[in-house]
Amino acid sequence: MIRIYLRNIVRFIVLIFVQILIFENIQLGGNISPYIYVLFIILMPFEITGWALLIIAFLLGLSMDIFLMNPGFHTAATVLMAYFRPFILQTFAPRDGYESGSFPRVYYYGLGWFAKYSIILIFVHHLFLFSLEMFRLSDILHILWRTILNTLISTFLVILSQFFVFRK
Repeated sequence: MIRIYLRNIVRFIVLIFVQILIFENIQLGGNISPYIYVLFIILMPFEITGWALLIIAFLLGLSMDIFLMNPGFHTAATVLMAYFRPFILQTFAPRDGYESGSFPRVYYYGLGWFAKYSIILIFVHHLFLFSLEMFRLSDILHILWRTILNTLISTFLVILSQFFVFRK
């Protein structure tokens, strides 16, 4: 049990620093900036309670906002993503439920399941984040375009991480 906590603490710190030091410096065409830190919420164990997940999401988003000097955009988007996570997991649950001791990973549930699960959560996060950033109804098409592009790139990187970093 302590090993799982330590692994998650290290993952939390590593994902924040990878996001800040690498992915925040990637701007493709001004519209694409991948957000890999959301992987932390995606990979949380199935058994985590809702309140604990919301607190962790708050701390993750707050950490990003502090480093990026944002007024709470990442915090709000990450908490919203964590709020929707149990509903998405319930929607895509196997007939017999999730196996005890398994995690939301490609290794346990396959690429199709993981892709659907992560793309929806990432889309929710990005749509809310970009809506807060732009905050004008006149920019709705730009918000949707940016959301779709970033969701595809971020989901690709999240899925890629399943094959190279989080194999089991």
